[in-house]
Amino acid sequence: MREIPGRRRRLLSRRGGGGPEPIGSALTIAARWQWPVLPGVAPDPHRPGRCGCPDPDCTVPGAHPFDPGLLAATTNARMVRWWWTNRPTAPIVLATGGTAPCAVSLPALAAARALHALDRAGLRLGPVVASPARWAILVRPYSMEQLGELLYAKDFVPGSLRFHGEGGYLALPPSETGTGPVRWERAPLPGSAAPWVPDVEAVVDAVVDALTRTGVSAPEL
Repeated sequence: MREIPGRRRRLLSRRGGGGPEPIGSALTIAARWQWPVLPGVAPDPHRPGRCGCPDPDCTVPGAHPFDPGLLAATTNARMVRWWWTNRPTAPIVLATGGTAPCAVSLPALAAARALHALDRAGLRLGPVVASPARWAILVRPYSMEQLGELLYAKDFVPGSLRFHGEGGYLALPPSETGTGPVRWERAPLPGSAAPWVPDVEAVVDAVVDALTRTGVSAPEL
């Protein structure tokens, strides 16, 4: 079944100005949706495109945990409010897996074309997170064994696909990272319940098929 509200959600997610503050979004994600989050390390304000962490070669600038570490991720509203009151511009980092969604990500250009193909095929998608470099499709939690069996059964899997599973993380909107803003390409529908997300099998099958059929070359990024 095709998800009709997708176009409306995209338009809402692209409105300029007046967007939600990180603290409000972090509280919604943690306390309402019960997805554990923590503040990420901020981009270096003195070096555009660089990370505020000690690693000069950081590959995910401003989009990863540092202090506190990933194990501190929580759904506790008081802790979340304290973090973002003291660090109001900190990126929102989701600890993937467990009680939270996992994700499948791919380069932005390939992802845009793949999502167009998935819409035409009528596949229902949940929230999709977009950064300037990569887009991530949120999926239900999966185990490494489940993922391994899924990939083993494939004749071809683009090397540019990345999997954010148990023990992983993903920056969520409205974070500002070293590579640019993180936004919703497909925003969650308003409401009190946690957003619906599809199974990883459906997403991987559809993405690989879409990339193959459309002849999209997904670079190793």
